[in-house]
Amino acid sequence: MYIRPFHPSKFSATLLIFLICLEAPAILAQQRHDLVTINIAPDHEDWIYEIGEEVKFNVSILKYGNPLKDIEIRYTVGFEKMDPVKEETLTLKSSETMILGGTMDIPGFLRCRVDATIDGKKYSNIATAAFAPERIQPTADMPIDFSSFWENSIKKNKEIPMDVKMTLLPERCTEKVNVYHVSLQNYKKGSRIYGILCKPKEEGIYPAVLEVPGAGVRPYYGRIDLAEEGIISFQIGIHGIPVNLEPYVYNNLRYGALDKYWEMGLDDKDKYYYKRVYLGCVRAVDFIASLPEYDGYNLAVTGGSQGGALSIITAGLDKRIKYLAAFYPALSDMSGYLQGRAGGWPHIFNPDNTSNQKEDKIETALYYDVVNFARKVSQKGWYSWGFNDQTCPPTSMYSAYNVIHAPKEIHLFQDTGHFTYSEQREMKKQWLLEQFK
Repeated sequence: MYIRPFHPSKFSATLLIFLICLEAPAILAQQRHDLVTINIAPDHEDWIYEIGEEVKFNVSILKYGNPLKDIEIRYTVGFEKMDPVKEETLTLKSSETMILGGTMDIPGFLRCRVDATIDGKKYSNIATAAFAPERIQPTADMPIDFSSFWENSIKKNKEIPMDVKMTLLPERCTEKVNVYHVSLQNYKKGSRIYGILCKPKEEGIYPAVLEVPGAGVRPYYGRIDLAEEGIISFQIGIHGIPVNLEPYVYNNLRYGALDKYWEMGLDDKDKYYYKRVYLGCVRAVDFIASLPEYDGYNLAVTGGSQGGALSIITAGLDKRIKYLAAFYPALSDMSGYLQGRAGGWPHIFNPDNTSNQKEDKIETALYYDVVNFARKVSQKGWYSWGFNDQTCPPTSMYSAYNVIHAPKEIHLFQDTGHFTYSEQREMKKQWLLEQFK
């Protein structure tokens, strides 16, 4: 293992500006509120209904915290990601009204959207009722050679030298934590994955967490907070490029060479973009296992969206993972659209994407669908999402969750879309810490 020290004379001004810019949108998002708020919620407190039970959506519109009335609203009701089955325009006569949303005769989700134009500005909001979500089953079948395909792929990957390169990043280190930029050889000679390693400075052995990324192209900064709790953290990127470059590099790739990377090579299971990614997650486990500070047993994987998917996938492929924690996993039951219901991100088979609805691409997707990795998960898991997620439809996520037979717990934050509350994130962190005890 080769470690090359890096000694900048001062903290990069460009990086400092970028970090400020990175934090600013989050701060603004927390502070910004629309003048008018549409409140909408199913009439069951947990938003969950039995098959055949009618859902009613309670709607109110607030301005300065006070309810408005005599407001015209337009609402639609339909299955998530599908065309509405009901729509109507009505006037909100009182401070609150009740919309009859209907019911479902199969397990799934029924979504109500409300729009209102007030003083020339359009406002909207959604709420989603669940019908027997624990009974949702996937549309994705497991190919006969699924296990052998991945076992052989991992075996071949292990024959490639890991060729670890680590660069100490003194400007990111703290009193308790050392931070490194790391690259590992993966998939074929010359191809690499990159990440940020954070590990406690104090001599000892520690549990470890593999942090896998959400979709996109971006730099990474590492989980110093976990390392300060006495946990080795390895946060990886998936695109085979260093994760500490200038911001413009990622922007150029995001809108250029890596635009729609999730569709690249979809017509061949051996050339699909995600093959190198999935193998890279296992290679990251190889690296963690090689660290002398790792305790040799306590290893978790965690992430959200694409990272939630990669958490389940890595656990399904590698039993060295002992715990997994996933927010709203993407890439789940992607074939749902082919059966007339919502499929998971990246929605490669949605009705508008006819170019992907070909036999070879449909077959390839089955080797990469989270559902089929979920069937192989044996590790204890923590999962969390909301019903209003329009990026990763809850039907797709339950399709994966319901086929997991390992010990598992789900924490629903029903009104969330494709985001998490700070309380949600803290809950996950505390769960991981508890496992490591």
